[in-house]
Amino acid sequence: MHKSCWQRFDTSLQSIIEKLPAEVLNSYDSLMLKAALSHSLQTPESDLPFLHKELKRVCKEISRYEEEKKSSENIVQDVKKRVYTHSLLTFLEELPYPPPSQWDFTFIDLFAGIGGFRIAFQNVGGKCIFSSEWDRFAQQTYATNFGEIPYGDIRQIDKKEIPEHDVLCAGFPCQPFSLAGVSKKNSLGRKHGFEDETQGTLFFDIKKILEYKRPKAFMLENVKNLVSHDKGRTFQVIRQTLEDELGYVINWKVVDGKAWVPQHRERIFIVGYDLEKIDITKEEIYIPEGPEDGYCYPELKDIISENVEDYTIGLGTWETLKRHKAHHEKAGNGFGYGLIKVPIEKGCITRTISARYHKDGAEILIEQLGMRPRRLTIIEAMQLQGYDPQKYRFPVSKTQAYRQIGNSVVVPAVEACAKEIAKVLRERG
Repeated sequence: MHKSCWQRFDTSLQSIIEKLPAEVLNSYDSLMLKAALSHSLQTPESDLPFLHKELKRVCKEISRYEEEKKSSENIVQDVKKRVYTHSLLTFLEELPYPPPSQWDFTFIDLFAGIGGFRIAFQNVGGKCIFSSEWDRFAQQTYATNFGEIPYGDIRQIDKKEIPEHDVLCAGFPCQPFSLAGVSKKNSLGRKHGFEDETQGTLFFDIKKILEYKRPKAFMLENVKNLVSHDKGRTFQVIRQTLEDELGYVINWKVVDGKAWVPQHRERIFIVGYDLEKIDITKEEIYIPEGPEDGYCYPELKDIISENVEDYTIGLGTWETLKRHKAHHEKAGNGFGYGLIKVPIEKGCITRTISARYHKDGAEILIEQLGMRPRRLTIIEAMQLQGYDPQKYRFPVSKTQAYRQIGNSVVVPAVEACAKEIAKVLRERG
């Protein structure tokens, strides 16, 4: 875990924030100020929410120092004044996923999670100029990898202050629409879908941004149950909002991530274009269902390690899982834990990893001969979502890392769609 990376970055930002006038510190949330500062360091030309004039001045000073450092090796600096600058610049230079020096288009990353969309769209020529994610642990992971703290709750941000952009990306919260989410909320007597006031209505925050900023394109992602939720009425509202109210032409498709990684993960991708800026028909909006020729498929047998310690599930958990599975088998359904047998055969696919994986690992357990099965390691789990274990860093606990991985996207599947969007922007934009 890379806790020190996050702490170093946060400390450097805090040292700058503390120098701001009292009226600024008393008027704005510290995390929002850090988000504004970290965004401005990467996109100094943009106007951003909560970017106070004093923060702008500091960012210009840092940028000027960077230019001076490049132009002269002998320049003398006041070390006490520049210590935070050195720390920030060193951190940004060491990022796994630094901002691109050149780009073809800009995008914003809403409900950003740990940055699966950001990696995908950066890889095809985009630059992220705004990100938003409410979970503080996910913010830490995002900042550790991209050098930018996402803004918090999108509902608290004036949509008109979000910078102009070419593409809006949003994997908006899926719990109100997922099969598991609906089942759980029904059992608790709680609302789901658009009636869920905390999550279901977040789609309408996306609508407001599209309405005010009119990006050329957008890509939305959600669980496949979004299409059938409430007998199709939920998706009908979404479609009518995007097409009839906002005037975008859209197409959608349920895509299974198993075409790119050894994990069964069905998600709906919705892609749209502003007809006033992009001349395209619904039939011409291509959403890939599999990788291009030459894609190097990661076999599960090559991801799963042998002789792993400290991940074996407890005796009580194992007995509970066996009873649960036996109960459902007797009832004639397929619920219960999923066990990957060893040796693992070529072409083996896991079940869908979820945000609850940290609890008992039930959906994907690895057989250990002569022992109880074990959970996936963090390194193994992240590869099921297409993250690079040699580059991507988690500065959080195992529990939080599992949650973040389970809530994320299959990166190469998103990238395949992002590549098509980038192609349309180049050829028709």
